Amino acid sequence: MPELLLKGVPIGNIKGILFDKDGTLSNSERELLTLGRLRIQKAIELAIEKDFNPAQVKKLSSWLSLAYGITPTGVNPNGIIAVASRNQNLLCTATVISLLRTSWPNALELAKEIFQAADLIEEKAHSSFARRPLLPGVSHILQKFQRAGIKCALISNDTCSGIKNFLESNNLQESIPDFWSAEHHPAKPDPAAVVGICNIIGLPPNECALIGDADSDLKMAREAGVAITMGYVAGWSTPPTLTAHQHLIHNWNELTVEPNPKVLDNIGAT
Repeated sequence: MPELLLKGVPIGNIKGILFDKDGTLSNSERELLTLGRLRIQKAIELAIEKDFNPAQVKKLSSWLSLAYGITPTGVNPNGIIAVASRNQNLLCTATVISLLRTSWPNALELAKEIFQAADLIEEKAHSSFARRPLLPGVSHILQKFQRAGIKCALISNDTCSGIKNFLESNNLQESIPDFWSAEHHPAKPDPAAVVGICNIIGLPPNECALIGDADSDLKMAREAGVAITMGYVAGWSTPPTLTAHQHLIHNWNELTVEPNPKVLDNIGAT
C-alpha cells in the first residue's frame, strides 16, 4: 500500500485520496469574491425596486457581506460562500432578507431572483476555462499519486456541471475520474457522503485520506472513518483557521508518496 510522507516524515499508508475542490485544488477566491459582490449588488438593486427604505438597503448590503464572508482583503475561507453549497448560500440570502421586513416565501423568491441575475452577468463576463485554475503544485502531486496507483476523487459542494467544467478545463479527467457533488445525496458535510464516494472508487474509508480546507470537511472525514485527515491552508489570501486536522499542508511540495513495490515492478516491466 502506498505510503504518504509530509515533509519527508511518513504519516500513513493509503490506497485513495479524497480532495475538496475550492481552496484546496483550485484557486477560487477571485471568482467567489466577484460572485459574492455581484449577488450583493443585485440584492441592493432589487431591494430598491421593491421599495425597501434606505436603512433596510444599507443593512442588506452589510449583512450579506458578513454572511457571505466578503472582507476588504478578499474572502473569509471559513465563510459561507467559500464553504457551503449554492443552495445553502441561497437560503442564507433569503434569511437575511426575511429579517429585514418580508415574509419567508417572498424572501426566498427574491433570493432566487438575486442569484439568477448574478449568474447571468457572471456567465457573460467569464469563460469556464478561465475560472478556477489549479493552485501551484497540484498537477505535480496528482501525477505522483497516479503513478503510485492511488485512486483520487473529488468531494465538493459544487454542482455536477461545475465540477465537470473544472476537471475538463484543467485536464484532470484521468487523474480524478470520480466525484461527489452537492447534487448527490447526502451532500457533504454528511459523513455518508464520504462513504458514498468511497463506494464509487471501490475502497473503504479506512484505506483513504482526505485533504480539505475546512473543519467541516475534516470532521466529516473523521466521523466516516477516513484514515488520514489533512488540512490545506495555502489556497486563500487569508489562511483558514483549522482545528480538526491530523496534519497541515502549507505547500503541495510538502507532500510526497512512496509507491507500492508492486506498482514499481509493473512500471519496470513495461
